[in-house]
Amino acid sequence: MSRLRHIAALASVLCVLGATACGGSSTPETSTTTQPLSSLPAAIPPTENPGQDRAVNLEFGGKQRSYVVHTPPSYADSTSLPLVVAMHSFPGDAAQIATTTGLNAKADKENFLVVYPEGYSSAYNALVCCGTEDDVGFIRTVIAEMTTQWKADPQRVYATGMSNGGDMSYKLAVELPGTFAAIAPVSGGFIGAKAADAAYKPTTPVSVITFLGGKDRYISQFDAGITQWQQRLACAPTGAPASLAQGITLTKATCGDGSEVHVYRLPEMGHGWAGAEQGVLSEPNAGVDATDLLWDFFKVHPK
Repeated sequence: MSRLRHIAALASVLCVLGATACGGSSTPETSTTTQPLSSLPAAIPPTENPGQDRAVNLEFGGKQRSYVVHTPPSYADSTSLPLVVAMHSFPGDAAQIATTTGLNAKADKENFLVVYPEGYSSAYNALVCCGTEDDVGFIRTVIAEMTTQWKADPQRVYATGMSNGGDMSYKLAVELPGTFAAIAPVSGGFIGAKAADAAYKPTTPVSVITFLGGKDRYISQFDAGITQWQQRLACAPTGAPASLAQGITLTKATCGDGSEVHVYRLPEMGHGWAGAEQGVLSEPNAGVDATDLLWDFFKVHPK
């Protein structure tokens, strides 16, 4: 894990020096099939088995891609629910980020949908890593299917992710204007060649809550990135930083476009998910629970 993330860090340095980031913006033809994770036939509509995770396979860009949908027990396709797009670290998959974040249990309690897009070769083509896939187009397609087939509320679409998935949250906020109401990068950053370009910023309001670990080896990059995001969007502090337990600080700002930025700086956290008790990159002693806090933030930040 550390070796792979080190590659990403090196890529970030090269990007800042002027290298071109990978990626594209075209949307290839797609085709989709839905299959439950159990042995239930694919033809059964989601409303007949609420609370059951389902894998959806689609061809995108000439490759087989997939995502996993979690519906809360009370789900019915006659009611629009908020949607959280949750993205794994590198290397990772849907099961990994679901286990680490505990978002399924949170969704069951708070009544929202979660979709877990699977990165190609266990990664997303985010701001500094990895690959050349059009993951912006892929996730655009996933969200379109969630709003049309699963009746997600297009006014309440959110993104979160850890590490590579956190970086991807920022990329989506910029490159899919009008899609997301808010994002919650955890141990991820607004970094790399694209982020270094002053013109690279959201053109529609997207609020941000982020969690940065003081023991994260990438903290200097992430700190610089969130500062740059706020400068670019003309964000002004909302009061003095709040001092919480364990030396944690919370800063809040309101930006020129009306969006908000909340930054939790967690001195005892490394590179992981704040408050996670299990799974990859869990950080049980971070001092806060990122899953609880990001949902509290999302539910008061519709578009």
